[in-house]
Order: sequence, then structure tokens, then C-alpha cells
Amino acid sequence: MKYLIVGLGNIGDEYAATRHNIGFMMLDAFANAQNVQWADKRYGFVAKCRVKNAEMVLLKPSTYMNLSGNAVRYWLQQEKIPMENMLVLVDDLNLPFGTIRIRKQGRNGGHNGLGNIQSVLGTENYARVRFGIGNNFTRGAQCNFVLGKWTDEEQKLLPERLKLTSEIIPSFCLQGIDRTMNLYNGK
Repeated sequence: MKYLIVGLGNIGDEYAATRHNIGFMMLDAFANAQNVQWADKRYGFVAKCRVKNAEMVLLKPSTYMNLSGNAVRYWLQQEKIPMENMLVLVDDLNLPFGTIRIRKQGRNGGHNGLGNIQSVLGTENYARVRFGIGNNFTRGAQCNFVLGKWTDEEQKLLPERLKLTSEIIPSFCLQGIDRTMNLYNGK
């Protein structure tokens, strides 16, 4: 079976260590654990790996967060991967820092990257892992918070949280979304 694992983020050094790039960070942590290298391809950076019988295409779109749908559609079609075999990794400011929430489908929750994917694909029916980044910002400062750097305390906790998300990806591919939700939601 073949799977598309998409980490959402923004390209460029100015975004590299920001909260909004946790999708890239989760995918990088998994790719590092699998010892795979990224290649600059059409619409994004792509790596491929295999865990048991699951062949995974890892994608970090280079289209910027709010236009991720074009990259996702292209790689789904290019690799002939069915929508039910796609997992999107994304930040969520409605969840406390480090909280993991896995869903089979659902609305975009105001996330522009998910919104664009849903608009381009014409459906909300795809799995996603939401990583809580918290919402410790004053009114009107949401953009600065989301595009801001992690606090020292958050940076200390990130490696353990990224290790956990690296387990979620093969679980999704090998055990399915329902079992993965039961194992990891709320951890």
C-alpha cells in the first residue's frame, strides 16, 4: 500500500522554527528517524520510505501554507494514492501546546492550509494530525503568535512531542486511522 504524508508549513529560513511550521517539523522528525533524504521536486520537497509493507511518499509543499492544495492534489495524482491513504500534519492554535488530536475528516477550523486543501480537493474527508501550539496571545496578535518562534520551555518539550508524532505516521499506515486515533488522541 502507498501513502501520502503531508507536513504543512512555509518554506524559507524566516519560517523554519515557527509554530506554524510544526507540520514540517513533524515530518522532518519522522524522515530523520527513517534516515531518508529530501529531494526538491515539483510543488515541494519529497522523500520516500518504506515501513514494513507501507510505502510512504513524504511531502513538504513549497507552495506556502495557504496554497498547499495544489501540491497535495499533484502528488496524490502523480503517485496514484487514494485519498483515504493521505495524512496531513498541521498546527492547531485551538489546542494547548503539545496536545495531539487525530481526525479522519472534518472542517478546517480556520486553518488556511487545510482550507486550501479542502477547496482544491473538494472534500473534508482526509485524515489529519493536529499538533496544539496553544493560543497564548493578545487580541489581534494571532498572526504574530502563529508565525512566532517557540518559547524556551516549548523548545525543551518539542523533542519528546516530535518523537510521539513520529510513531503516529507508521501507525496510520499499518494499523489504520481508527486504531491510531484510539492509541494516540489526547497523549
